[in-house]
Amino acid sequence: MPPASPRLDPDRRRRRLELLAALASAKSARETRQPQRLRRARLRELIAMRRRLVN
Repeated sequence: MPPASPRLDPDRRRRRLELLAALASAKSARETRQPQRLRRARLRELIAMRRRLVN
């Protein structure tokens, strides 16, 4: 039978979970920013096309 892994003390465990939550939040923020950037680029492209058609 493999030796049981030692449990982290409650403070270390709490800090580790906080860190993991912060990393997940940062990753989520990065992922949501990308499509917004693409939407803005597409919107600029449509505006430019419209201006070319008007002129």
